[in-house]
Amino acid sequence: MTNKEIYKKTLTFSLRGALFDIAAFAVIIVCGVVGFIIAEKTTDVGVLGLVLGIIVGLVFFALILRYVSYTYKAGQIAMMTRAVTEGSLPDDVLAEGKRAVKERFLTVAMYFGATRIIKMIFNELGRVLMSVGRAVGGRNGNGVAGIINIVIRTIVAYLCDCCLGWVFFRKDVNAGKATCEGAVIFFKHWKVLAENMGRVFGIGFASLVSIGGLFAAIFYNIAARFPAAFATLANEFASSGRLDDNDSFLGDPTGLMLFTAVVCAVMVWGIIHSIFVKPFVLAGVLRNFLNSGKEDIPNEEAFAMLDEKSSQFRKLHEGIM
Repeated sequence: MTNKEIYKKTLTFSLRGALFDIAAFAVIIVCGVVGFIIAEKTTDVGVLGLVLGIIVGLVFFALILRYVSYTYKAGQIAMMTRAVTEGSLPDDVLAEGKRAVKERFLTVAMYFGATRIIKMIFNELGRVLMSVGRAVGGRNGNGVAGIINIVIRTIVAYLCDCCLGWVFFRKDVNAGKATCEGAVIFFKHWKVLAENMGRVFGIGFASLVSIGGLFAAIFYNIAARFPAAFATLANEFASSGRLDDNDSFLGDPTGLMLFTAVVCAVMVWGIIHSIFVKPFVLAGVLRNFLNSGKEDIPNEEAFAMLDEKSSQFRKLHEGIM
């Protein structure tokens, strides 16, 4: 199967998961608005109610909706892995994906715990790169370090998805060991996998500019219809005494409208990008990852190589021995 065929066949998982992401976005917005209205009427400190409402919405999202979204994501990666390694998919790909996740539910649950370790491993290695960036960047050192951080986070996100695919492929290996193998595959074959990163960042930037820019304009026009509400919020920010020169624009109604529009646009872009764009890119990255791993399945000697580079990896490795 080609990457395009895999993408089209498994897109149903992204669409189902998107319903929950949209619901989560709506819950967060509603909680924030309700919190603002209640606080404004009872304490005359609407901004505090807004923040508390958003926090409540985020907690609800993290505890319930995100778990369901992860389940669809796992099913999609399971079917992508099957398509790459077996060359075909069943007619009812959604039902088969759910069955695969249910069959390996404990393994997948263990995997999501293991991904925290994978992120810690790369963050550990990334801090070294960021310190180098600060050193060589001179006056712009923090900016260089910030760019490196964004690159690392993007790579880690794809690596975690590829590791989950490897977990499904390695059916007879526990999730911890399979995740260790996935990290080693990345390090051993980074040149091959790095070929995908240009496409990852190129397509990601293009979608951010086009989709994010469109929705920023839409949200700004919507915000401009409620000047009184933004004037009230801006006045509360300005009178709070907590704004410095970097965020003084929040004390201006127009600046606050623009900031709100951009934040909302980025959130919407993140949802749309994850639904329609990232799965297509992931199909190609996952194919290269799985093919590289199948040709050279990591052994203990390969594990030892990464043990020396990361204490976090060594802990995970020792935990499965």
